[in-house]
Amino acid sequence: MTTLLDISTDEAPRPAGHYVQAKRAGNHLYISGQLPIRADGAPLPDDGFETQAAQAIDNMLAILKAVRGQPADLVRVTAYIVGVGNWPRFNAVYAQRLGEARPARTVVPVPELHYGYLVEIDAVAVFGP
Repeated sequence: MTTLLDISTDEAPRPAGHYVQAKRAGNHLYISGQLPIRADGAPLPDDGFETQAAQAIDNMLAILKAVRGQPADLVRVTAYIVGVGNWPRFNAVYAQRLGEARPARTVVPVPELHYGYLVEIDAVAVFGP
């Protein structure tokens, strides 16, 4: 039987609904969608696309770090971005934040996201036995 653990860190924003930041199931970690919200709730320095993308990715990475994970442990990432024209900008920020890690990824252009944000990102990571 697989043990399920709720994962929570103060380094990422608290869930605003009926969900957890992440769920660990055995050696898999499922990270809930992360919006560009700072953990402390303070406003971002600007509302530009790159700033929002960086914050959403940093939230995902903070949750991964809470279980001693690193970008190389990511196996699947899905990013929802407002406007397909933002794809190159997202890709640049993503590559800078993840470095050499290259998980499978899907970028989904959407017309809008909650609270008017421009990026949301979720992920799956797998750890060794």
